[in-house]
This record gives sequence, C-alpha cells and structure tokens, in this order.
Amino acid sequence: MNVRRSAAVLAAVAVIGAATPATADTSPSPSPKLPSALYGDSDPQYDGVWRQSLALLALHTVGVEPPKAAVGWLTGQQCADGSFAPYRADTAGACDAKTMVDTNQTAAAVQALAALGGHDDVTEKAVGWLKSAQNKDGGWGYVAGGASDTNSTSVVIGALAAAGEKPAEVKKDGKSPYDALLELALPCEGDGAGAFAFQPDKKGELVANADATAAGVLGSLGAGLVVEPGEDGAGEAACEEADGPEQAAANGAAHLTDALAEDGHLTSALAGAEDQPDYGNTADAVVAQAGKSLSWLEKNAADWAAQSGPAAYAQLIFAAHATGADPRDFGGTDLVKQLGATGPAAEKTTEAEADGKKDESESDSGFGVWWFVGICLVAGVGIGFLISGRTKRQRP
Repeated sequence: MNVRRSAAVLAAVAVIGAATPATADTSPSPSPKLPSALYGDSDPQYDGVWRQSLALLALHTVGVEPPKAAVGWLTGQQCADGSFAPYRADTAGACDAKTMVDTNQTAAAVQALAALGGHDDVTEKAVGWLKSAQNKDGGWGYVAGGASDTNSTSVVIGALAAAGEKPAEVKKDGKSPYDALLELALPCEGDGAGAFAFQPDKKGELVANADATAAGVLGSLGAGLVVEPGEDGAGEAACEEADGPEQAAANGAAHLTDALAEDGHLTSALAGAEDQPDYGNTADAVVAQAGKSLSWLEKNAADWAAQSGPAAYAQLIFAAHATGADPRDFGGTDLVKQLGATGPAAEKTTEAEADGKKDESESDSGFGVWWFVGICLVAGVGIGFLISGRTKRQRP
C-alpha cells in the first residue's frame, strides 16, 4: 500500500461508492499505452500522480534532476480548477464531475513541484483548490466534502508549508488544520496512548492507527514528506496532555517508538490475512521519529521496494534522508539508481549544451577568484558580509 494514503483511499472508496479495492495493483498493467514519462509500470488508476510526485521529490532530495518529461507529465495532469486526479489518460479533455480528483494526489504534487521550483502557477492553483476543500473542523478528507482524516490533513499541511503558506493561518470557520489533528489525537490514558486515529469510528471513538500516527506526527510539526536529519523535533518524551500540535507530535512519536520496540517494525493487520511486516508504514515511522528501525528497513525492505515500485523506493529514500543514511548504499541497495530505473531515462546533454556549461563554469571560476580577492581586501578594512543560507522548512 502507499503509505499515508492507504486508509484515506479506503475511506474515499466508501464515500464515492466504488467497489474496486483502493490499493494500486502492483502487477504490470495490461495496457501497453502507459506514458513513457510515468514512473512505474503498474496500473496508475489510483496512484499515478501520487507515485510520480514521490519519485520526483525523492530524486530532488538526493540532488538528482528529474527528467523534464516526467515533470511535464505531472504538471499536465492538473485540472483547470487546480486539483489533481490520480491519473488522466487523456489530458486533452477537460476535467468534469466524473473526474475523481482528491486532496492527497493534489497535495503530493504541490510538495514535489514546489521543491523543484519554477511551477508557481501550478502550485498556486492547487493550493487554492485545497483551501476550497477545507472542512469546517479545519481538516481535509480524501475527497472534497469527505470527513477529515489525519492522513489527508497532514499531507495537505505539508503542501501548504511547501508552497510558502502558514498552515496555522489557513482556517475554515475559525479552525486550523492543527485543530483538526488535535481532535484526532488520543489521550495519554488507555489503549493507544498518544497515537493518532485515522478518523473516529462508527461509535465516535478514537482508535490508534500506526499509519495515521506517522502522518499525524509530521503534520502536527508542519512537516511534509521530506524531513531533514535531526529536524523532526518529536523526541521520545513520555506522553503528556496535548495542549498544542507540538506536544501531540511528541506523544505520537513516543507511541511509535513503543510500537517499534518489540520487532523493529510495524505490523500490517488485514482482514482475513496473517499479520505481516508493514514496510511502508515502518519507513514513515522512521521519518516521523528520527531513526528507530532504520537498520531493520536496510536489512529487509529491498525486496518489498522492488515489488512495490517507485513510491516504495521514494519512501525508503525519505527514511534514509531523515536519518542521515546513504540512500545509495541502503543495506547494499542503491535506492536512487533503482528508483531512476522505474521511470524515463535522463535527457542526454548535447555537445553544444556541454560546451556552454563548460564555458559558464570557466567564467564562474574566474569570477570566483576575483570575488574572493575582493572580499579579502574588504575584510582587511573591517567590513563584514552576511551570507544567508537556504531557509529551512517552515514550522507552525
């Protein structure tokens, strides 16, 4: 399953009355006409934009420039109102009421395109649509109008932050996304203490959900799919009453730490099936609480990623990045190479382009020498210069 979306997709299926299982088919698609710019060769009906977005974001995170064709495919999937559907085979036609757009695909696309830069027109329209789909409790459901859930609300928070918005100030009827997440956080007493629920159950009660907890921790911190090493901020403190999103995140991280302690991984419990390791949610838990179970993933997740495709490779790259591990040597697997192999080949640089880059490099090098000399001279007479670095991810 695609982590952070599995429960949300199932809920959306219930909302729209679809009978087809909501997880992406991992077997090769029978259709021979899948776009060459698309990452993965499985049916993209449910996760095309999601997995493309994760793939592009993961490549960018490790310093690899994604192929232009792959980026163009993603931007071309947007509807006129700014939303994204999982997959539109024919983008020449306009989206209509039958086009099943959703918040998760849209938010993932925003995070990827905002990171790549140069797509402000696309991300601004997408953010506008996301704001229009916000519920009165401050959160988001998988589809516009659906009940708010932790996973969808969290991935939208990440999109808002990536696009330069302040999630705490994006409100509906006076409620922010953080208000919605606090309503879905379990108290410190009883089963599942400190965890997040996906949604209240039929009785209105909150039941701990590991998938939702991993998403909820990052959402409560205003973080997106990518977390810089040492910046999760969740810690491992004991559960305390959540008087704000940061404490809710700390409680969720502590819950995940306890859940991982016994076996080193989270467990997938599906109706009618034996419990088995949940690789995707374990990867998200590593991102959410900084490193626990990374070694388990390095030893066990390669086969799962090879079977599951680009989104799985991206999840592992995010886990490696969040902990400072090398995604090019992840338990002996080069995740970056494997992810790249699931998509279009990188564009070849023409001889003219190469010469142009060489000239530019030489010019920059010469300028750099004289710039350095000038700085030294100025420093000699006591004038300092402030060189600002990249701004870090906005926190709530």
